Amino acid sequence: VHNKNKSYITPQHTRNTRLLCECELYTSIYDNDTEMKAVMGNYNQQTSQRFEEYNKRMNKNKQKCKDECDKEIQKIILKDKLQKELMHKFATLHTDIQSDAIPTCVCEKSLADKVEKGCLMCGCGLGGGVAPVWGLVSGLWYATLSQYISAKVVEEGIKKGLEVGLSKIMIFAKTLNSGDNLPTITVTQLFSSGNFSNDVTLFDIVHHINNTMYNALETGGYENFCFSISSMAKYKNITTFNRNYGQYSTAVTEAFVQAKNSAINALTPATNALTTAIIASIVAIVVIVLVMLIIYLILRYRRKKKMNKKLQYIKLLKE
Repeated sequence: VHNKNKSYITPQHTRNTRLLCECELYTSIYDNDTEMKAVMGNYNQQTSQRFEEYNKRMNKNKQKCKDECDKEIQKIILKDKLQKELMHKFATLHTDIQSDAIPTCVCEKSLADKVEKGCLMCGCGLGGGVAPVWGLVSGLWYATLSQYISAKVVEEGIKKGLEVGLSKIMIFAKTLNSGDNLPTITVTQLFSSGNFSNDVTLFDIVHHINNTMYNALETGGYENFCFSISSMAKYKNITTFNRNYGQYSTAVTEAFVQAKNSAINALTPATNALTTAIIASIVAIVVIVLVMLIIYLILRYRRKKKMNKKLQYIKLLKE
């Protein structure tokens, strides 16, 4: 626009370089997430509708401004003889009037107007679209990690409780039978059975072995061990069982609790790091939105001030 009538200025052609990369640099893990697709689809639909409404308003305003500018140009040509009087009124109205202050066509957008519109759209996009979606995604990540940590903590506690429980059962069998013919029962065998998912006690371990492994152990030649298990499993009430085997039951319970606490202490830094990252990202988005809104308000105030000044000039021209 500025070099339209200046022949000595040669426009430079701006080259656009486009590169096609065949490798997929980033693949979202939410491409197949129906909830995320629904959220993004709703956001894209609302954004497209707003841009269409904005384009319609702009086209209408452009036509209106063009008609008004044509009328003003005709009036200026017809009232050229009143130029001295108008300049005198301009001088009395404002002492800092310059030639570029006389309004031409308000459809020509200045850099400030473009920045104002850009800040408004970016602020609306970040505040109304990116921030809520990021909050939803961060919440899902945090909830998934919390569930994983809880399951991991319980798993570590159960494995440690099973290990201590098996050792206590072997000690009791040796004491009762005074023999070394003991079977090999691993923690994996008991844990993979699925009977120990939320908690573990010596009472549960003894009854699990007695109900599921007794026949196999007896057939394998571990009659003395089976006798020890059956003597412990004869107590069907956990209160009575703990009263008779309290020292063994307490050791299993303490091992379960200590293993859970150790797992929590080991996994806490990961949770804290994720929480800090989520909070920092949300704060950064909010700060960016606030800065853009402040810039938009400042430019909007300056534009209104300038438009009021131009309206005064138009009013004088109409007189």
